[in-house]
Amino acid sequence: MGDAGSFPGPTGKSAGPAMDRDEADRALARLGAEHEAIETSLLALQDHAGRRLLEGASLTGVTKDRWATTEQTITLLWSYFDAYTAALRSAREARARLRWLGQQDLVDLTEKLRGRSVTVAGSATAAPSIAGPAKLSEQFTLAELVARMNELYAQSLDMVVASDSVWSALPARIDLLAAELNRTRSLAHSAGVRPGEHPAGDELESITDELSTLRAQVISDPLAFWQPVHGSSAPGGGRPDTERYDRAARALEDVRREIDAVLTVRQDSEARLLRLRDVLSRADRTLTEARSARGEVLAKIAASEVPAVSGPPTALQERLSTAAEYRRHAQWHRLSPLLESLEREAEDELHRARESLTAVTAPLAVRAELRGRLDAYKAKVARHGLAEDLMLTERYDAARRMLWSAPCDLRVAEQAVLRYQRAAADALAQRQPGPTDHRGNA
Repeated sequence: MGDAGSFPGPTGKSAGPAMDRDEADRALARLGAEHEAIETSLLALQDHAGRRLLEGASLTGVTKDRWATTEQTITLLWSYFDAYTAALRSAREARARLRWLGQQDLVDLTEKLRGRSVTVAGSATAAPSIAGPAKLSEQFTLAELVARMNELYAQSLDMVVASDSVWSALPARIDLLAAELNRTRSLAHSAGVRPGEHPAGDELESITDELSTLRAQVISDPLAFWQPVHGSSAPGGGRPDTERYDRAARALEDVRREIDAVLTVRQDSEARLLRLRDVLSRADRTLTEARSARGEVLAKIAASEVPAVSGPPTALQERLSTAAEYRRHAQWHRLSPLLESLEREAEDELHRARESLTAVTAPLAVRAELRGRLDAYKAKVARHGLAEDLMLTERYDAARRMLWSAPCDLRVAEQAVLRYQRAAADALAQRQPGPTDHRGNA
């Protein structure tokens, strides 16, 4: 797509003192160069790809209104250019007829070049929105006419370039995203992600509708998706508004991640189900052990509160069976969230089962600790030659009977162990040599 360029700035001046021959010739040369540049720019605008697209498109909204105005503006530009061409031709012919210019000839030529010598018929300027209220005719200097054409040309080119920029940017990107959407939809179908059955399937339908609507609106009303740059005087200064496209692209990426997660479930679901069965089996065995231990504690430990043990995790087992059904029927979109919740709850169930076993067997652990402490002090007493001490023997036997009898009262047994410990500590203290014995030995 070529750039239509811009008109050169005006070169004429307001009518004043008559130009001399050299000034007139230089002015005609400059006006000729301006004429060529103006014609080149208008032809480039006429051949602009954006203008051709606008002519053939079924437009709506702001673009339809702007293009109706721009078409009138382009028609007016050519009328102005024709008037400019005629005035320049008249000036050139006047100069050519007179090899030697007299003073009056110079005055007349100056008027043609600098004065309001260009008349544009009212039919050409009858559009109030373009050139003000309708008039029978308008008078311009060549400089004023160039300035007017520059202004209208910039407005027309701005509209054409903005529309073409949107059409060049958004439809192609929308089509690429739509192609990606189709691939994602096929992948979703294979994973069982369908509208009405999975949120991602519903989202795919929503994205499809949005892209279809967006493309139609971009094609028919491109200027609705144009963000001009404030302060820029260059035609087409701005950029396409891609907010809706970007939002759809982000939504599609989210759906792709969801589908990837579903596909991952399809690949490793069997291993995850096996791990879940193992975790729930361990939890069940731990609860069975806790129930057995609770019976043992109630039989062997007296005056102790033993917590109740919950039953097997039947609800989780039923949900695990449901998960297996989902896998058999390839309902991956349903299996994915169910597996995630089951994995969390199964680990929690195993943790609770272990805590229950610990709580139930706590009295047995206390009894074992007291037995160990009693035997440790007996061994210590024996090492110091007090194994035959009558009082220590009696207190040891009393504590031992309590700890090895059933049911065992832990509170009473603990007091008996403490009495034996204190007696052993006192006996050992008496066996230690005093300060006098140390001096005597020295």
